[in-house]
Formats: sequence, structure tokens, C-alpha cells
Amino acid sequence: MIQRVCTIAGWLALAFIAYATLSPIDARPVLAGPQLEHFAAFALVGLAFAVAYPNRVVFVVIIVVGAALGLEALQLLTPDRHGRVIDALVKALGGVFGISAGQLALFLLRLKSARSNGPI
Repeated sequence: MIQRVCTIAGWLALAFIAYATLSPIDARPVLAGPQLEHFAAFALVGLAFAVAYPNRVVFVVIIVVGAALGLEALQLLTPDRHGRVIDALVKALGGVFGISAGQLALFLLRLKSARSNGPI
């Protein structure tokens, strides 16, 4: 059940990030400083995808980091946006952080489950 929710949440969040990244600058929602927003948004996507696809880490890294780099590059095609290397790196680092946090959480859950099912 949690994997299904995380799958839907991850893809919806990535779609929203794509909208916010490629929309006109005036239409972009602002919640905090741009670097914090970039890091947090991709950390959440990375976490959601890590839980949604627990045995497909390489796939998750390719999707999340590829989206971070690709969306930043696509900004170069819009007239009022600018793609910057630092923004791409912050997004990619946020994604890797989220993926790592998700993998750690899954590992701890498996460890807890193994300990509770082990010999008494």
C-alpha cells in the first residue's frame, strides 16, 4: 500500500516540479529561498521514489538525477528562465539525499522486521 502511494506521490511531485521549473517565472510558486526549494523538492521526490521502487535503486537514481539535470537544461529553452549549473547540482544533491534517506528507512524497517521474526 505504501509503495503505491509513494509511486503516485513521486510521479505527481515530479510533474509539479517540471511545471514549476518550466513555467514563466511569475507563475512559479515561492515558499523559501530558491536553493532550499530545489533541494527539498528533489529530496522529497527521491524519498518517494526510493520507497516506491525499493529494489530498483539505479532506476530511481537515473530518474531523479536525470530529471534534475534535464529540467535545468530545458530552462535554457524558455525566454524568461535560466538554467544554471549550481541549481542543477543542488537539485541532484537533494535527490540523492532523498534516495539515501529512503534506502536507510527501508533498511531499518527490514532490520526491525528481521529482529522481531528471529529466534527468541
